Parts: sequence; structure tokens; C-alpha cells
Amino acid sequence: MMRTAPSNEAREVARAAAQWLTLLESGDATADDHVRLHNWRISHSSHENAWQKAQLLRQRFSAMPSALAMATLDRPDPARRAALKQALGVVALVPAAWLISRQLPLDMWRADLRTSTGELKQLPLADGSSLQLNTDSAVNVDLAARLVTLVRGEIALKVPGSAPLTIQAPYGRIIVSRSEVCVRLSERDCRVSVVSGSVQLKPSQGPAITLRAGQQLSLHASGAGPVAVFDVLLPDWRSGVLMAQNQPLGDFLRELSRYRSGLLRWDPALEALRITGSFRLDNTDRVLSLLAASLPLEVQSRTRFWVTLVPRKNTA
Repeated sequence: MMRTAPSNEAREVARAAAQWLTLLESGDATADDHVRLHNWRISHSSHENAWQKAQLLRQRFSAMPSALAMATLDRPDPARRAALKQALGVVALVPAAWLISRQLPLDMWRADLRTSTGELKQLPLADGSSLQLNTDSAVNVDLAARLVTLVRGEIALKVPGSAPLTIQAPYGRIIVSRSEVCVRLSERDCRVSVVSGSVQLKPSQGPAITLRAGQQLSLHASGAGPVAVFDVLLPDWRSGVLMAQNQPLGDFLRELSRYRSGLLRWDPALEALRITGSFRLDNTDRVLSLLAASLPLEVQSRTRFWVTLVPRKNTA
């Protein structure tokens, strides 16, 4: 059975809990930090669950440092104290890293090529093909077998020659020759969009399908969904751009959050606002500023990695 990939929100909650754990163990947390941690924990049940896991892990890893501390802190040697602080920091990071790894599949870390959150990468392949990785994505490449395996996220593959490359995805295979295709893997399906030429789809269930330029469909565990149309001329993530055409703000923000580290939240009252525009993905803070300038909302930033959008207060 295929393991279901955790949601972006689950991974970010795990990261936030790990960051809080590391801050507290560093000894540099202020009284305000403790208040913010308390508010974060009570703001959602998933936050408290993640924090309890962090605490449990900290207890499991804490036995050796506490004994070391008792032996070292009694001695006024600054070098020993510095060594202890470094050791405690490492031990704090062990459970923090483990907590994050529970939300980041091991297959991603083992992949041949991968991108971090917000990173876009373009790579020429030895056969003249071009491979692009979107944010938080991972692939394995075996040119000898003419195979690209999509492990996570989203890729674009352009194959100018007649020798086909096959993209292996959880719900089927996409055979690419003299064409360009985008493939996006989510928790529920795998969306295939043909930019140019045509590709052959071999779903895990059901008959083979030919998909042509300007067409897209989603592969599921049960087979292929209906063919839909999209505009291949619109710029997209391959150009470092996020497009919106009269799109509900909630949908836009969910897409934008894929390119931001940390937590991006918004008041449900903002969901139905509409947004149109073209936004560069290399500076998502600026995108949020543009939204605040054009829509009735405010950006509240506790830290660079903890941002909330709320309706703008009427000062009239």
C-alpha cells in the first residue's frame, strides 16, 4: 500500500514545533517567547499534539545531557560550559529533526534530485532533455533506463528528441517524446498537463490514453479522470510566476503557501475575496504586501515564518 503523503500544513506544524523546541532548549527564550508558544499551542489541536510529541522526544533524548550538565556546570571553566551548550544544542536538534522527518518521507531525502520549499530548479539532462523541479519536489533519474520517477511535488519535462522518457508516478506512467509535460503529485491524485506535442498515459487502472497540447487530466488510484482544457500560453511556475484570474483568495493563498517556509494562515472571512494578477515567486513577502495594498486585508507577522492575514479594520 502506498504511503499517503502528509499535507503541507502538517509538515509546517511539525517544523514549527521543532523550532519552538530548539528555541527553548537553547536557553535564549524570553518571557514573551513562552507566551507566544502558549498561544500557538492553544490556537489549534494539531499544534498541541505536535508539541506533546516534541516534549516526549525531548524526554527520551534528555538523560545523557542532564548527567553531563551536573558534572560540568559546577565547574567555572568557560570552555567546558561552551562545550556543554553545544552538546545540549545538538541533543535538542536530534528530536527536532526526527519530528520533522516524520512529516518528510525518507524517499524524498534519498532522491537523486530535490528542491526545498520555495526553491525552483532547472536541469539539462545528458540526452538533451530539460527537467524542471517546482518547490518541495523530488525525483529519481535513470537515463540508462530512460526513466524519471516522481517521488514528490511537481516537475516539467521537455523531451525534444524521438527517444522517449517515461515518468513513473504513483498512479501510472507518462511516456514523453517530442513534447513537454508538467506532472504534479498531490495527496489525492497526479495531474498531467501537456504543454506541447502529445504524451501517452498508461494509468495503473484502465486503458492507455493519448493526451495532447492544451489538455490535462488527473490520474487516481482508480484510473484516469476526465480530460480538461488549460491555457498553455499563461506563464506559470516554470517562469517563476504564480497566476490568478478572478481566483478565490483562499485557493490562491493555499497555492502561495507551497512556496513559503513557516506558517501562513488567514481569517476564513477572506476566503471568498477574488484576486487577479501575476506574482513573482522569488519574493512571497512582497506578494503578501501587494495583496494588502489591493485587498481589504492586513498582514500580521509575528516572525518571518509565522504570518496571518486578517480583514482590515475600518478606521472611519
